[in-house]
Amino acid sequence: MLILAIDTSAVASAALVSDAVPESVLASFSTEDTRSHAEVLAPGIEEMLADAGVTGKDIDALVVGVGPGPFTGLRSGIATARTLAFVWSKPLYGLVSLDAMALEVAESDAAVPEFLVATDARRKEVYWARYSLAEGRLPVLEDGPHVSFAADLPDLPAFGAGAGLYADALNAHPDFAQEQPDALYLGQFALARLAAGNGLLDSTPLYLRESDAQVPGPRKRAL
Repeated sequence: MLILAIDTSAVASAALVSDAVPESVLASFSTEDTRSHAEVLAPGIEEMLADAGVTGKDIDALVVGVGPGPFTGLRSGIATARTLAFVWSKPLYGLVSLDAMALEVAESDAAVPEFLVATDARRKEVYWARYSLAEGRLPVLEDGPHVSFAADLPDLPAFGAGAGLYADALNAHPDFAQEQPDALYLGQFALARLAAGNGLLDSTPLYLRESDAQVPGPRKRAL
């Protein structure tokens, strides 16, 4: 099975992953800029597919990170994934974006039985979720995702750029202090869940906040 995975919950990233052995990752790209998703995502995917010699008809399904994340970033990735799925007539699945980093932690030497994943939510808050490691070292989402002040999170090892940003309040792992969710791990997690017969989400975004943009109310009378 060949999956195109896309995530823009923090940075823009995409990956081609397959359940073929031995090479499961055919291609991937990721930016470091958290504010240019719309400009770089579509060209990045186009170049990645061309370099891999893959076309839309070769892809079996798409997976997109549904957040949590900011409105503009999430919309870029989800809209792109929905458009490609429609044009190519392929199924589209969603995954919590924090799952990608949870899998990265689970596959690293830093893995612990229970941990937090946190990304920057701005406004001095973080998006976070609590995970445990099941048999086979696949992470299991135990609680979340939520948006909270860092000081209000459970006292557990914390991974991700959100943890690094508030290392004074969290038990942040130094090797993951700059890490963001990556589509490469998102796609691998999706493959693992599908292989185990587990369902995935739809592409509904997890904003966790009300939009800053508000519909104007009626004009006040001058007299």
